[in-house]
This record gives sequence, structure tokens and C-alpha cells, in this order.
Amino acid sequence: MKAPGAARAALAGLEAVEAVGRGAIGGFVSLTVLAPDGAVHDLGVQRGGARAMLAEPQLAALAEARLAVLMSSAPDRPEPLSQFTPGAADAGLMTGHRLPNMPGLNGPPPNLVALQALREGLSPAQAIDRALADAPDLDAGLIAMTPSGELAIGNSASVAERPDIGEALVVEPGLSIAVLHNSILPHEALADLAVSAIHDTLAPLDAWSGSGSAIGLSVRPGPRKRALLLDADRGTPLGFEAEGEEWRRPEWEGCPVRRGDPVVAAEQVVGYVVQEAYCILRGGTVTQARGDHHLTWTRSEAT
Repeated sequence: MKAPGAARAALAGLEAVEAVGRGAIGGFVSLTVLAPDGAVHDLGVQRGGARAMLAEPQLAALAEARLAVLMSSAPDRPEPLSQFTPGAADAGLMTGHRLPNMPGLNGPPPNLVALQALREGLSPAQAIDRALADAPDLDAGLIAMTPSGELAIGNSASVAERPDIGEALVVEPGLSIAVLHNSILPHEALADLAVSAIHDTLAPLDAWSGSGSAIGLSVRPGPRKRALLLDADRGTPLGFEAEGEEWRRPEWEGCPVRRGDPVVAAEQVVGYVVQEAYCILRGGTVTQARGDHHLTWTRSEAT
């Protein structure tokens, strides 16, 4: 994948899959990154999956890398584990699933065939095609990535016929993610889960810059459908703005503001609500909450 903090984000995707999946998972991890200075770094663990890799002291040194690949499965794979995720500064990075490290009919393993094709200037899709197209019985799937972050995925014909495979390929501004998997169940949603976990690591929807209690805040009418009002000087909550007479009834329950609603200070929108609260109101004032009574917000512009 390509992203800021790519190694940690890729491991977050694996960690999420390990949390719900069963099968060939939780064992070895081979992680390879291409650092900003062009150096290729390899880390590996034989057992423990993402959690064991996250405990590796050397992982912190890879935090600045924007390009990373990993491969993981059951434990005790042949050493060096980097054979599963080869890379070179003048070519790019390779990973995949099944046995991309095993020699093909003409000698070199398919992941090294594809890596050499990247070195020769072929695109990732062309590199994978060179490695797999003429060998339908190869037990391999490949992910190829160039030093610029261009990605492609592909399976051999025999792997593509498996009933337990999954894949994802996401390309967004500044972010590219590719996933291939097999022998992990339930297989239908795992690739999307990995992608979602990566997104959540890079840009968590619950990240906030301010917080305060809803207890004691009152709801008043105003020009906005819903808004959280802040003291401009102290940055603390003053109350809510919400249309609808129900908020000022003798008894009412609900969320006066919801995620994404504007945060207003001195009549200026300064951010938006991140965490809402399920409030119990009496005469328009919050007296209790069902669950957490804290509100959080961020001061970035609402989108």
C-alpha cells in the first residue's frame, strides 16, 4: 500500500482481519517497506501475526515510509521471510498470497519475475501478467507496486478458481491499497474490512480536538437546524441550538446535535461535532445522559 505511515496502517488492516477471521492467519508476517531514501527494509515474525509484528522494536524506525507490503498466513514458513515480499529501490515492492515464492516452470518464482518486469519499466499489471499469464497452474497471486505507488493485483488461473478468495484494490488521492486473501473465513467481507481498518487508522472518524459535558446545557431555538454553541474565549460548551418545540417539552430524550453538525463560537462556524450524546432533557435542559455524557468536536472545517 501507499500512504503516510504505510507500515502501521497495513498492519492495522491485518489486525482487523485477524480479529474476526479464522484459518490461515495469526502466524507469520513478512513486512517490507521502501523508505523515503530508497532503502528497502524487511521485518518478519514467524508466530503471532500482526500483534507480534506491532511489538517489534524496529517497527518504529519504519514510521516515515509511505510504501509498504506484507504477507501473512499460518506459522513457521521458510526463512528468510523476505522471500514472500521482495523489493528493490529500482523496481518496487511485491507481495501476494499462496506460494508466490516458489520457482515457476522456467526457474524464477513468480514474485521475482514480476519484480524484474517492474525493473524493466513494465507497469504493475503488465508485470503480473508476465509472471502469471503463461502459467495457469501456478499456485500464486501477486500484488505489484512501483516506487511511485502504482498498484496492481492478479491471480493465476488456478488460484482464481478457488471458492475462498477475496480481493480489494482502492486508489484515492495520496492513498493506494491492495488486498488478496485465501483460506481465511468468512471470506466475503475480509478484504473490505482490511481496507476499512486502514482508512480508520489513517483518518479516524472519532478524532477530536475539543470535549465537554452535555449535562446542564440547554437547547434554544435559532437559525440553524442543529448546532453546538461554544464560548469563544474558553472553548467550552454553552448550549445547543435546535429547531423543534420538542426539545423544550417538560420531558424529552434525544441527541440535540449529531455527528457532523456545526460547532459555533461568536456566530462563526469553527468546526463540527464528532461524538454526540443521548440526552435526557427536562424543560429544555440536559439533566442526564444515557451512556456517555461527553460531547467531542474538531475545529477543522465541516465537510
